[in-house]
Amino acid sequence: MNDAILSLLGLCRRAGKLTIGNDAVVEDTKSGAAKLVILTRDISANTRKKLTKELGEVTILTLNRSKEELGFALGRRLAAVVAVCDDGFAAKLTTLIESDTGGNCL
Repeated sequence: MNDAILSLLGLCRRAGKLTIGNDAVVEDTKSGAAKLVILTRDISANTRKKLTKELGEVTILTLNRSKEELGFALGRRLAAVVAVCDDGFAAKLTTLIESDTGGNCL
């Protein structure tokens, strides 16, 4: 894998600092564990709207990758929403995603 963002997300998962899936991400956000939430570009508008309401103050970024690409990097079939639960990983991923997308926040 030559994609720095997906590689770092895979490392984050192996370190146990990544939560995958809508319900788990919402739970980690409410508990204060989530430092950054990342959505894929092809997440449905309804899901994006619902998550935005539920997540509150956490930073939400849109990754310029598909559910399939993110899922493959994380060893799953699909992944549309993930939460990063570590300040260092969150800071580095924010920098990489913003430079990749030109600062595209939700």
